[in-house]
Amino acid sequence: MLDAETTVLLRQILDEVCAAASRNEPGTRVHVASKLLESATKGDISAEDLKLVAQRALVEAPTMWR
Repeated sequence: MLDAETTVLLRQILDEVCAAASRNEPGTRVHVASKLLESATKGDISAEDLKLVAQRALVEAPTMWR
């Protein structure tokens, strides 16, 4: 389980990276969130690294979700 500080960091990064993503297509946001959680649960909690993970996930999200 992630601590409160890490959870806040993940939320901030998710909101920042997905700010331009359409709210009508939540699949993109779910995809990015799952990649962030996957990375954080493996122990990667560096803000810079998590932001890169999120940005990569956003680019890799299927176009039907964007």
